[in-house]
Amino acid sequence: MIAPGEIVELQDRLTQRWHEPAEAVAIPLGEWLALVARQHRANFDLWHIEDEARAPGASDKEIAAVKRRIDRTNQLRNDLAEELDRKLLEWLAPRGLPKCEAALHSESPGLIIDRLSILALKIYHTREETERKDAPEGHAAHNLERLRVLEEQRADLADCLDTLWRDTMSGARCFKLYRQMKMYNDPALNPAIYGDVRGDVKGEKGR
Repeated sequence: MIAPGEIVELQDRLTQRWHEPAEAVAIPLGEWLALVARQHRANFDLWHIEDEARAPGASDKEIAAVKRRIDRTNQLRNDLAEELDRKLLEWLAPRGLPKCEAALHSESPGLIIDRLSILALKIYHTREETERKDAPEGHAAHNLERLRVLEEQRADLADCLDTLWRDTMSGARCFKLYRQMKMYNDPALNPAIYGDVRGDVKGEKGR
């Protein structure tokens, strides 16, 4: 079910493809990798929306609008990471896995795949910096070292995912679906905004 090398290769291919000016031919994917791709797309979109908020010429109004888009996209990113774990647990259940008595792993596969997705984006943009023609002296060398570290970190993380999956399949380790329980997008749970939703709350304060 999980092939870390296949996931890393897909995230790299999609990152390259989505940065191309013309729409490329869609990559045919099965259900599982299509979900991996959707989760990576959420991180891709989030990365570039956050860049909009950092634009030096952005007005306060534009930054506020971007912040709302960031919140929505980050919620989607987390929802899809949870969906990855849910799909894995559904696939494992008929096989009597994960073994509930096995050692519990603190990080789920979905969260590791999310981290791999972010590393794919960092690697892509760091590699861009190594190739900049207008960069100051030493910039390329500095970013080549950063790229080496990022690629090493990703290789380590992919190995960790592979080990977790192998241990889960052998019954030596288990994982759970960890819900992120984001509060900021739910008016009923966010004190900064629920006063605007519950008119009676503001009304009572004003009396």
